[in-house]
Amino acid sequence: MPPMDPIDGGGSEKFRIFQKDNFEADWLKVGERTFGRVYKVKLKLWREVCAIKGFCTSMPQTSSSRGVIEKVSKMRKLKFKYIVTVYGACTDPPAVVMEYMSSGSLEGLLNSHELMWPKKFQMIHEVAMGMNFLHSMSPPHLHLNLKPANVLLDDHLHVKISDFGFIKWEDFSSSKEFIEHLTARGNLSYIPPETFTESSDPPGTKFDVYSFAIVIWEILTQKKAFPGANMMTVLMKVSSGKRPSVEKIPDDKPKESEAMMNIMQRCWLQKPCDRPPFTDIVRETEALSEVLKIPDVLQDVYRPHKAFATVFTLKEPRIKMNPDSGGEVSQKTFDFLLKKDFRNFRQSLKMDDVLELYEENYTLLHHTVVSGDAESVDLVLRQGAAVNSQNAKGYTPLIIGILHQLYDICTLLVKQGADVNQSDGEGWTGLHFVAQNGNDRLARLLLDHGAVSDAQEKDRWTPLHLAAQNGHENVVRILLPRTATHDHQTEKDGLTALHMASSYGHLGIAKLLLGKGADPNRPERGGCHALHLAAEKGHVRVARLLLESGAQVDRADLQSYSALHRAAMKGHTATCRLLLTRGANPDLRTHQGWTALHLGALKGHSALLPLLEEHGANLNAQGENGWTALHLGCHHGLQEVVSALLTVGADPNLAEDGGWTPLHLASRAGCFPSVLQLIARGALINAQNAGQATPLHLAASSGAVAIVEALLLNGADLGTKDAAGCTARKLATNLHKHEVVQALDSDSV
Repeated sequence: MPPMDPIDGGGSEKFRIFQKDNFEADWLKVGERTFGRVYKVKLKLWREVCAIKGFCTSMPQTSSSRGVIEKVSKMRKLKFKYIVTVYGACTDPPAVVMEYMSSGSLEGLLNSHELMWPKKFQMIHEVAMGMNFLHSMSPPHLHLNLKPANVLLDDHLHVKISDFGFIKWEDFSSSKEFIEHLTARGNLSYIPPETFTESSDPPGTKFDVYSFAIVIWEILTQKKAFPGANMMTVLMKVSSGKRPSVEKIPDDKPKESEAMMNIMQRCWLQKPCDRPPFTDIVRETEALSEVLKIPDVLQDVYRPHKAFATVFTLKEPRIKMNPDSGGEVSQKTFDFLLKKDFRNFRQSLKMDDVLELYEENYTLLHHTVVSGDAESVDLVLRQGAAVNSQNAKGYTPLIIGILHQLYDICTLLVKQGADVNQSDGEGWTGLHFVAQNGNDRLARLLLDHGAVSDAQEKDRWTPLHLAAQNGHENVVRILLPRTATHDHQTEKDGLTALHMASSYGHLGIAKLLLGKGADPNRPERGGCHALHLAAEKGHVRVARLLLESGAQVDRADLQSYSALHRAAMKGHTATCRLLLTRGANPDLRTHQGWTALHLGALKGHSALLPLLEEHGANLNAQGENGWTALHLGCHHGLQEVVSALLTVGADPNLAEDGGWTPLHLASRAGCFPSVLQLIARGALINAQNAGQATPLHLAASSGAVAIVEALLLNGADLGTKDAAGCTARKLATNLHKHEVVQALDSDSV
């Protein structure tokens, strides 16, 4: 993650005092809790929507105007990406004026939405970033009120911490009053065990670290810690070392969750001195968050299929009775049609029958078209049926005929005045449906009777888009001569017919489009050109055609991914070989610094890695945070990837920015085969990362007994201490890894 300047220019801006009449009159209440209400308001002068959080009189030292101004003035000076911006204070009523967060609180989101794992990890890291910033102040700025309700979210669900600075230890006469106040706020689950003792010591930074651990648990599980438990029950559990159960974390968790759980468990250790500081936490959560989200950085531009329309079948429907018609007669007539007794249907048909409406606004003409009997359709039309009537979906009888591919009936409807350009509720014309189902006779029929060849439905798809997507080369041949500007017709995401053909691997259609002047380098909205899409799907013949037609091999999209990145990500070895032989740069980097080798390793495509090395790929290229492909393989426990990389010469001792070597990551991940391979290739057993931890520390923390024993056999030092002064044995003891302790003790004897 690039460094940020956390402070916004200092104190050049005066602290603002707002009055109630500075805001427009319509205050919208968006939240209410024990100690105050939150309103969405608009400032008259700035025309800016902001939030006002008022305080009730029971809040110590903050209900007075002086108390509000004093505390808010200190908060106003704090400017950081993950901290809610405070604009000033309101004196009447006593309130803080701050930026409005449109997506509400993390508490609300956890209750209402199922979050994906990358988003969970991102949020955990962003909370850690905000807290690290607060603690980096001199003196450290304690929150003492950290919980999901005080973690707010912007439009894109990024985190900003709020309500810091309102709870001060010195505002309370005793520890008991402090605890009672926090409990009244609903903070009981977030209070660390040392607060429940009789010690009169004020809370320190490790108070917030413990609260953060509970926040991690609630994000991972999307549940509340200690639900329904009273104060005494929680006090007894927490004081005796009990914590929320890790068994509640869902079974579909990724491998990285073990490392995140390890961070969580260290953050809620019983003794404050054993908990890590946020300076360490942010580094670890950053690595986890960044690695976990790598697969999601590349948004799949292979758009969803345009769904095929539901083909209506003839069945007995409910009739919307016309009060002026003879319903019983109409039903009898329809029964003949249902049984396909066309002779009796035609004999019994009356003019009133064609006026009946059936469920979903189908008319008798719609149903007669479905029957497939052209003579009956002709009779219904002569009895006065509306040829362009539309059902609830907007389907006309002509569209129904096209869906059933009834050429003779469609011809009859067109001759009787059916509007060939009438669209349904989604903007699809008859030609769109024809292009999707590939009936070239119907395509010619509609075009010969004035169908608009480049009509766009609601998402701006044309018939040519649909024909190209679905591989109907015959329809493409018919449409192309009548669609002069096909290369400039794009749907809502900027995709052309060539993009469609390339995505779906339709070589013949791609040849036709390129032959008619389609630009192989035309980008869609995300910057992808056709080669990106063909490479991502492994359509090697289409990719070769595009390259021969002038596609730029190393052109990057807006996410900085080249065709080689995409092919490597998906493990398409043949496509990668084609791109490399046509001059693709194997070391081209994304904005995060990832090369094709990184992405191939990340996805476990071990067979691809020697090919990339053969074409000059840098095996030790370091991406964001200094991670190499070998780091990724070790972190994810991909032993075949690790083996392939070591075999072709990857450096086993290259450290990332935090000092972590591949052996550190393999030891933490518990990947025994990778540990053995790294040791055999000369990995440094006692390498220390920025936190002074060795691979032995990490294996001990993870409970990986076999790895601990392997490291000891190869010279791991039992006496090395990490930055917190812990040996591997002490870490294992603190984390109740009893088998590891036994292994360490037996080696020291």
